[in-house]
Order: sequence, then structure tokens, then C-alpha cells
Amino acid sequence: MTELPVTETPRPARRRLSVDRRREELITAALELFSRRDAEHVSIDDVASAAGASRALVYHYFGGKQELYVAALRSAAELLESRLRPQGSGRPLEELAAGIARYFDFVEQHAAGYAALLRGGPANRAGEIGEIVDGVRGRLFLLIQRQMRVAEPSPVLRATLRSWIASVETAGLDWLENRDIERAELERLLVEDMVALLGVAARRDGEAARLLHALTGDQPG
Repeated sequence: MTELPVTETPRPARRRLSVDRRREELITAALELFSRRDAEHVSIDDVASAAGASRALVYHYFGGKQELYVAALRSAAELLESRLRPQGSGRPLEELAAGIARYFDFVEQHAAGYAALLRGGPANRAGEIGEIVDGVRGRLFLLIQRQMRVAEPSPVLRATLRSWIASVETAGLDWLENRDIERAELERLLVEDMVALLGVAARRDGEAARLLHALTGDQPG
């Protein structure tokens, strides 16, 4: 009896990806992990496994975990900033509402990147990581200045705007964690929060009073 030749089951072909595409996959996997765990609790092996890649490949692209962490957060920061660029030239309050909507588009569509970017306390914000996060906040602050037609904010107005930015960040993280409020309702709440904060500041600062008037049409007190 003639034996039939044994045929080996062909192995699935390994995907050939461009350098940029492979790097993007690794960053996406890393952001997902960093959004759920502190960086010190995520290993290169974890990232490689999540991305379906080898440990050596991760090192080839990034050199180590710190470099990967920095690249992942920078990627998220750049994407968020691109979403926040002014889109129109309407009334300041309308532009603010539109900016909040674009911000939450990013929060919803890139939850892992947003959470990884803002997760953790001051202890995780030293060095280059802190520069990335502070850079996002600084550019967001400048964007709000432009939208509100504020050239150089007074100390009271500066503190008010920065306090509002912190509340927006916190609201975004809370919404991702709980999802127990409609996104549109949360966006309206944050716009109203801005008006309320300016109302308090307006009692102490003429520039805040003028900005409140520009937003709402109310006469400064």
C-alpha cells in the first residue's frame, strides 16, 4: 500500500504591517493597559501580549517601558489637542459649548487614551510625563482664552478658568467610570458651571464681569 505524503497544516501568515501601523498598534495596546493600571504595574510583556507582538518587537520600537509610556501619552495628547482647535466663529458661549462637545467626542471615542493621560495623582506627573500633561492643560487654557476673547487674564480670571479646566477633566473621568448621566446633559452642566464660576469671580474682578457679560448678555454689576 502506497503511503500518502504527509502534508503539514500551513501556518497562518504573519501580518506585514508598516512601521507606523505596527507602532500605532503597540501604542493602542499600551494606552488600554495604562488606562486601567499604574505604569509600574504594566510590563513590556503585558503590552506585547495585548498587541499580539513579541517582547523584542516592543523593545525594537520603543527601547523600554518608559519610552513607550511617554510615546503613548504624547499620542493621546496630540489627538486631544487636534480635537480642541476652534471650528467656527460664533458667540463665545456657543463656541465654548462646541468645544466641550469636541472634548467629549475624544473622551468617548478614545477612552483609554484619555484615562491614561489624566489618570493618577501628582506623584505620576514628574519629568517628561508631567510636561506632556501640563502641556495639554496649558494649550487648553490658551484655547479657552482665544474662545473667550481674553488677551491677558487677570489673576482672578486665570484661577477661575484653570479651576474650570480641572472640573472638566474630573467630569470626563467620572463619566467614563459611571456613565450614569447623559453626555449632552453633562456638557450643558459644564457650560453652566463656567457661567456660575464667572458669576462668583465677577463680584471680585472687573475683567471676569466683562467676560460674563460677553457670554450671557448680563450687564456687569
